[in-house]
Amino acid sequence: MRLCFLVEEQYRHDGMPVEVIRQLASWGHRVDVLRPGSSLVRLSEAVRAGSHDAWVLKTVSGGPGLTLLEAAAAVGMTTVNDARSIRGVRDKVLAAVVGRGHGLPMPPTYAAARPQSLAEIPEAEFPLVVKPADGSSGRAVRLVPSPDRLARLTPELAGEGMLIAQPYVPNSGTDLKVYCVGGELYATERRSPLHPDHPARERHVPLSAEIAGIVAGVGEVYGLDLYGVDVLLGPDGPVIVDVNDFPSFRRVPDAVVRVGRAVLELARTGGAVPRPLRTPARIPAPGALLGPPHLTATAGESR
Repeated sequence: MRLCFLVEEQYRHDGMPVEVIRQLASWGHRVDVLRPGSSLVRLSEAVRAGSHDAWVLKTVSGGPGLTLLEAAAAVGMTTVNDARSIRGVRDKVLAAVVGRGHGLPMPPTYAAARPQSLAEIPEAEFPLVVKPADGSSGRAVRLVPSPDRLARLTPELAGEGMLIAQPYVPNSGTDLKVYCVGGELYATERRSPLHPDHPARERHVPLSAEIAGIVAGVGEVYGLDLYGVDVLLGPDGPVIVDVNDFPSFRRVPDAVVRVGRAVLELARTGGAVPRPLRTPARIPAPGALLGPPHLTATAGESR
């Protein structure tokens, strides 16, 4: 198979996707890499119907890569994930409306084009979590305890574009990150970026049927195949606080091979793969997998 990865400068040395690209190449597939943020792209050559079996995006939110992915989709190429689905979760305003509209457990969300407008939020909603609507990788996420503190932050927030604010969900200081890859779900626990002094360590954790069902529902609602969901265990139950397309898959056993297999399967089927089960996936011991996937184009072939 012939694949094209769109990789932003921020991720050019990152294991995800660099190691996935190497794995795919080792299986005999051709992988072209475009760096839309740092190089001239000759569109007539790069974005051409039939030129690749699939395009894969690993870029920051708001970067130029998504536009190129959408261009590839517009001429009929398979994209991983679906380009419209990526747009739907990267715009956190849109994601909040769609998620709550489909019954996903997401907090109430305020949106403001100007940080001064956030002053209209009732004091009873504080503390708030405020972040850019197109943020990624925890960029500029702030825990704001009071209206006074919000007023002092206004100059810092002025350059962040559209903002969203959500009431803070009381929690243990630990985030639950659930990844979906190849139709399987994997859960990890890590320290919350809002509680940097919390003594939590990153580790695998069991995945309850309740949270597995919620995360499977995220894939169905947004139309994602490879994704991650940040979940907080609040006093009223699990709450979704973020959805990410093509995340890091940290602590997923044999993540590189699993993601590589998933990309190839999506390329082979044109993006049609089974959705994750609504029960927890069995987490095998690291190294329990491996080998190239069974595909129509076998390892060593390219087309």
